[in-house]
Amino acid sequence: MEKILPGLYRIVVPLPGNPLKEINSYVFTSDDRNLIIDTGMNRPACKQVLEPGLEELGVDLEKTDFFVTHLHADHQGMVAGLMREGSRAYMGEDDAYRLKAGTTPHARRSPMGDYAAKSGFPNEELQSAMVNHPGFKYGPESVVDYLIARDGEVFTVGDYNLEVVSTPGHTLSHLCLYERDKKIFFSGDHVLGDITPNIQNWSDENDPLDLYIKSLKKVYDMDVTLCLPGHRSFIKDFKKRILELLEHHRLRANEVIDILEKETLTAYWTASKMTWDIVAKSWDDFPVMQKWFATAEAISHLIYLENKGLIQREVKDGLVFFSSDGKEKLQTV
Repeated sequence: MEKILPGLYRIVVPLPGNPLKEINSYVFTSDDRNLIIDTGMNRPACKQVLEPGLEELGVDLEKTDFFVTHLHADHQGMVAGLMREGSRAYMGEDDAYRLKAGTTPHARRSPMGDYAAKSGFPNEELQSAMVNHPGFKYGPESVVDYLIARDGEVFTVGDYNLEVVSTPGHTLSHLCLYERDKKIFFSGDHVLGDITPNIQNWSDENDPLDLYIKSLKKVYDMDVTLCLPGHRSFIKDFKKRILELLEHHRLRANEVIDILEKETLTAYWTASKMTWDIVAKSWDDFPVMQKWFATAEAISHLIYLENKGLIQREVKDGLVFFSSDGKEKLQTV
């Protein structure tokens, strides 16, 4: 447990066996009500750190509310188990709806599973992803009836006034919190310092990378001296990190164009040729869940480039292939 400012603490919750390593759970304490931002997964290793940390802080869960930046299990898995009568939990509208409707399974018969199949994800690996996905394994023990937090809404906790900032991209209704007077930004998985947020897509209905880029630009001009992300270390130079993330995705998109100039590929095989920061000898050695996340990120870049008119798609035998003539690259995002 770490004290950041009076009434504001960080509890670093471990994520064993996960490349993310840990999640930052932020805790506001006050005489009236407390607020917890994100919780970790619903698994013993997370509970054994977060629950004693809250007890050490003297947090009365009967007087505690929860703000969840987005629907992923590492951010909301423990909310259901921590809530008490009178507790309130908040999330963005689309994410809350998807959790409640149960439309997030990564199964072949789900919309995402069907899309993965036509994107070239092999059936055997797809079935393994369905079983091993952390959202399945470590999700909440029961459905939470989330209240909807909306852009511009303000939560007051003690001396802190936390403004909701809608930042779709990492998920369709990802939310951040901004303390304008203290110049503190709680970025969830929108802006990360040591790693780049995974921007994934399993649909033709949305363009999450375009949303993400717009959301980065939306927060760029905010006066932030300390960014508190969902994972890893704090970010001191907020604007610099945003520019780095924008440039990362420009280079990533052009890498995809270069790959598709050489051959026509599905999203799965495009991902296999992209550069990844993972210790593995080859694509064949990637754990199946890392193939899942990599393919989803490849799809987000493919949809983005297709919408920019820089690559083309064609459907053969039920599979979606992409290609590029390589004549034009992405100059800016």
